[in-house]
Amino acid sequence: MIDEFAKDTLHGRLRRDREALLWKLDGLSEYDARRPLTATGTNLLGLVKHVATVEVRYFGEVFGRPSPEPLPRWQESDGSDLWATGDETRDQVIGFYRRTWDHADATIDALPLDAPGLVPWWPEPHARTNLFAVMVHVLGECVRHAGHADILRENLDGRTGLRPEHEGRIDAEARASHRARIERAARTAAGAEAEA
Repeated sequence: MIDEFAKDTLHGRLRRDREALLWKLDGLSEYDARRPLTATGTNLLGLVKHVATVEVRYFGEVFGRPSPEPLPRWQESDGSDLWATGDETRDQVIGFYRRTWDHADATIDALPLDAPGLVPWWPEPHARTNLFAVMVHVLGECVRHAGHADILRENLDGRTGLRPEHEGRIDAEARASHRARIERAARTAAGAEAEA
């Protein structure tokens, strides 16, 4: 009974965070969806592509259920799984992510939590694992990158939130006041530190 509860809870959280990550692309121009927003080139569409690749590999190869379609390169030295090329459309990347969900969900539905798996890119003895550990790992990856997407999107246009129904009206004046209060606290702490 606890296994099914744990599996359903983890799977439900994964589904929620997948949608949150995709929502961060909503309404953006093609340029804003894919332009580098950090010194290392992190971008919104690239995060979606990366998480899709993570899911399809972990819920596919690890359990002997490889993807039915060709996969983009993954963890190459050029970071090609973290950005969309000029000839990859947003619809292609999103479509790949949604098909990845179907593939991952089929694996999760078909296997018990203790189903053995082998992660060939992990060092021994950790490479031998099970569905529960992979679900926790992939959920962590999805949450981490959805958090990155939150910050990137807020910096683009101020939009925040987990889902559209939780998004409030942007009050620029209230945000500026709140940010100024935090800035004052940081400067006060820095001054106290300098005096010590």
